[in-house]
Amino acid sequence: MTIRPLAGLTARSVGRELLAGVTLLAIAVPLNIGYAQIAGLPPTAGLYALIVPTIIFVAVTSSRHVVASPDAAAAALVASSVGGLAVAGSDQYLVMAMAQAIISGIAFVVMAVFRLGFLANFLSAPILVGFVAGLALDILVSQIAKMLGVPIASGSEFIEKLVQLVEGLPQLNVWALCISAGSLVILLVGRRWLRVAPWALVVIVVSTVVVSITDADQAGVDVLGEVTGGLPTLTWPILDWGTWIALVPSALALTLVTVAEGLLLSRSYGERHRYRTDPNRDLLAFGLTNIAGGASGSFAIGSSTSRSAAMEQAGARSQLPSLVTAAGTLLLLLFGTSALALIPSPAIGAVVAVAILPLLGIRELTRLWRVERGEFVVAAVCFAVTLLVGTIAGIAVAFVLALINVTRRAASAPVDVLAGAEDGGAILETAEPGTTTAPGVVILRLAAPLFFANAASFVGAVKASVGAAGTPVHHVVIDLESVTDADVTAAEAMTGLRDWLAARDIQLAFSRPREHLLPRFRRLGIISAEPVFATNRDAADALSTGAAPSAAGEPSA
Repeated sequence: MTIRPLAGLTARSVGRELLAGVTLLAIAVPLNIGYAQIAGLPPTAGLYALIVPTIIFVAVTSSRHVVASPDAAAAALVASSVGGLAVAGSDQYLVMAMAQAIISGIAFVVMAVFRLGFLANFLSAPILVGFVAGLALDILVSQIAKMLGVPIASGSEFIEKLVQLVEGLPQLNVWALCISAGSLVILLVGRRWLRVAPWALVVIVVSTVVVSITDADQAGVDVLGEVTGGLPTLTWPILDWGTWIALVPSALALTLVTVAEGLLLSRSYGERHRYRTDPNRDLLAFGLTNIAGGASGSFAIGSSTSRSAAMEQAGARSQLPSLVTAAGTLLLLLFGTSALALIPSPAIGAVVAVAILPLLGIRELTRLWRVERGEFVVAAVCFAVTLLVGTIAGIAVAFVLALINVTRRAASAPVDVLAGAEDGGAILETAEPGTTTAPGVVILRLAAPLFFANAASFVGAVKASVGAAGTPVHHVVIDLESVTDADVTAAEAMTGLRDWLAARDIQLAFSRPREHLLPRFRRLGIISAEPVFATNRDAADALSTGAAPSAAGEPSA
């Protein structure tokens, strides 16, 4: 089945989609200029991302709603990683940012080829909330300084930025404060009054007019300055191999953040609007988009949650608004860059600050604190490491915590004692109502794959059940119905269990294995000559009556 991102477009919806495209253009231009500044790049790096990369993403993606663009998290990652290798704003810095996007794009393509779209489910929501909140707060401090006209050294760590902001407060620029305060009023009050209006564009236009009339730039208000016009040119970053290799960790971090956020966003919109999405195709789309971005003067591109939501609210049901944005940006670069020169930085700071406020995750963190303190601690750790140590450390800790979380849950998988073990003279649990078992028979079930993380705990549970039985045990039956896989470590653990039971004259048997897993269980040595019964009732009846066991490794009739 061919997936077409414009499939949701109809003759009746064209007008609405075109209007949504104009809204997206109005939102994207000031935000991308702001994100480029966060990344330490010229404004054109943000605008170029809206042309060739956007067209490629629309052509390849399976989503009708996700908007591909640089975002706050990507900009912060670029600034923190490339900032340690080159001076922000220099030509070498831009080349490195382009190379970083290309490396990230190649990583996406490799993941698509090997069909690794399932990795979108790996990062839990608390981990992602904590990581993104750390990035957002770091960016927010920078934008507050910009709104107040307080200079902050590029590449500074969070604590350094905070100290510089506080120390610079006595020198704040009154004009900058007034512009940013007015911008915030328009953005916050305007969104409550008419949510779908392009208030970011209104702020940029009004503040630029104010600067041009009052000559506020002569009073110390920082403005965007001259923006180079013209079409983006396709090029390839020229760097030595050592620099390419140095950019790999940060490029992979950018890739992983987009995998976690972009693919989940695509899936959620597909489920909500009842159309099919393909995570591996989306991986390919992000890969080709980033390669195109790096080759056309831009930087790392991911998914924009806020812009995707804005398009859904505007009634968009296809990727046509993104194409309108690409065309509008192209016209702006060809004929309208002179109008960008007097855009005041405090207004851009206000636009970016309001855009990233939801990324602080205050509502999500409050909910985690209320419903699950353990998950809140995980989010808080990711938040603190990202904010205080750095973004690369943050993403590393995020994935380590994800791995620990998965392993912990698998290692503590429930072991059901179906029959035979007693606690204070009472049978703990019987799986099938009405099933009776003979004295001396213990039946257990593991509700998870049997592998290295839980093999030892499962064997311990079997031994504990044998010890808890009220009568001497002569048979242990393991119900394999819920066991979906096993590995070598599990096989070795089962061999040790078999020897432990044999030393006590207890026979090990198996019940209800999945038929397609029998060859694997035999190959690993988990099932050999021991009887395997079709059901727990059969197991109990056979063992209580002394019936002959079934053929080695085969379920009985």
